[in-house]
Amino acid sequence: MKKGLLVFIIFMMSFMAGCGNQEKVNIIEDNYRNYYEIFVRSFYDSDGDGIGDLKGIVEKLDYLKDNDFKTKNDLGIDGIWLMPIMPSPTYHKYDVTDYYSIDPQYGTMEDFEQLIAKSKERGIKIIIDLVLNHTSAKHPWFLSAVKSLAIEPCGQDVCVHAELCREHNKYVNYYNFSQEKKSGYHSVGMPTGWYYEGVFWDQMPDLNLDNPEVRKEIENIGKFWIDKGVAGYRLDAVTSFYTGNISKNVEFLKFFNDKMKSYDSDIYIVGEAWSDANSIAEYYKSGVDSFFNFPLADTTGKIVAAVRSKNGAQLSKTVEEYQKKIKEINPKAIDAPFISNHDMGRSGGFLGGDLASEKIAAALYLMMPGNSFIYYGEEIGTLGSGKDENKRLPLLWSAADKTGITYAPPNADYKGTIEAGVMEQEKDENSLLQFYKKAIRIKNENPEIQRGVVTSIDLGNDALCAYSLEYEGSKLYIVHNLSVDQVELKLSSEEYSKLKLKESLTTDDEKIILKKGNLTMPARSTAILK
Repeated sequence: MKKGLLVFIIFMMSFMAGCGNQEKVNIIEDNYRNYYEIFVRSFYDSDGDGIGDLKGIVEKLDYLKDNDFKTKNDLGIDGIWLMPIMPSPTYHKYDVTDYYSIDPQYGTMEDFEQLIAKSKERGIKIIIDLVLNHTSAKHPWFLSAVKSLAIEPCGQDVCVHAELCREHNKYVNYYNFSQEKKSGYHSVGMPTGWYYEGVFWDQMPDLNLDNPEVRKEIENIGKFWIDKGVAGYRLDAVTSFYTGNISKNVEFLKFFNDKMKSYDSDIYIVGEAWSDANSIAEYYKSGVDSFFNFPLADTTGKIVAAVRSKNGAQLSKTVEEYQKKIKEINPKAIDAPFISNHDMGRSGGFLGGDLASEKIAAALYLMMPGNSFIYYGEEIGTLGSGKDENKRLPLLWSAADKTGITYAPPNADYKGTIEAGVMEQEKDENSLLQFYKKAIRIKNENPEIQRGVVTSIDLGNDALCAYSLEYEGSKLYIVHNLSVDQVELKLSSEEYSKLKLKESLTTDDEKIILKKGNLTMPARSTAILK
């Protein structure tokens, strides 16, 4: 055989192998994603100033998704949620002073554009935190409004004052001012006798969302970032737009959702409605794609309760009932399960630092239908609780090499730490990080998991969280054993007898075995059957 022909054949075999791997991943261009929440300040520092930045995320994109389908080195992330990146006087940046810029601590607009471009090359979509309930008290809109409050209306068609009086300054109507002290209102100071609504904090004045001019500003802001390449938004505090008024909150969300999708029909929006399941379901009337599934999350949530009680049967019923509820309201609804976020204690802490508990908890929420949201560092067991700064501590890239590791946020005082960072856990096949990688890979290779219609299955053992997922005529079965004991199942019915063990997730070195219809599951393990 000629050398040239041999090289060509080897090349084609390599190419076809690569294509095969790519097909196996089942890339579907829709709004189902594995999202990774990043607090930019604490993620990765590219320039040595101790503060994480956008360039740092670019440097670490291969950790999230390297786009090499022949390897399993990356986490498998295809969506990033950036916590606020706009200019702000606070470390957390949930009080914006300029909706059209990047905070200088994080970099430049050019850095952001590079992040968008490099992420797009890897098939990663980026959504950004958008804070619409309030601005910073240092926002030029608010500063202008307060200045004009002291100037009495002039009653003229054209303002006769060098500075616009409160009758003519449109920014006065951007906020909710009053000469009466009401609940949630704060004194302006000077001029005396004026108050403004600021439900969260006196440095976060609430916007007047009934004002058409404010809504037009919001529409322009949304379009600006869409034009920059964002794939959508995480909307902060949607229950506080009109506090206590779900119907008005839903109306505003519908306005925003409709406007953004008129610019790009593929825009993905997820809202923070920190409430009970029934209330969250009501918000799906807005047409917004997703709302975080808060009843599942945190130390008191249903996932951790199931892990602690070793009872998974009720959890599978809950997942089925909730999906049915939100799909009846909005057939295109996408659930957003998670276990912790930037406002909660770290899951590594409230699960007691127990590796097996962390793994089975991860398996539970990652194998649920919808878009799972992973809080940065959760995949390595990061710790932190108490004040908010402690919940947003630096990602430990390595216990030995401090390159890129940021300073803690100001006033953080949490002293706990984990022994192994990303670098160490990448070398340990039994680590939490490797477990996350495998779980996400299984999701990416089986579209039924994210997109399927879920049906709870009662296997006669409360320790088992079991359900099927059906998508486009293909059905897949998931069984989680939450017990600390081995479980044996006889798959004798006609529906189950032909199933094969497609994938498995175990918390130790023991194996799941399916032989002649007998399924043997070690403690705290997950079987994926098809």
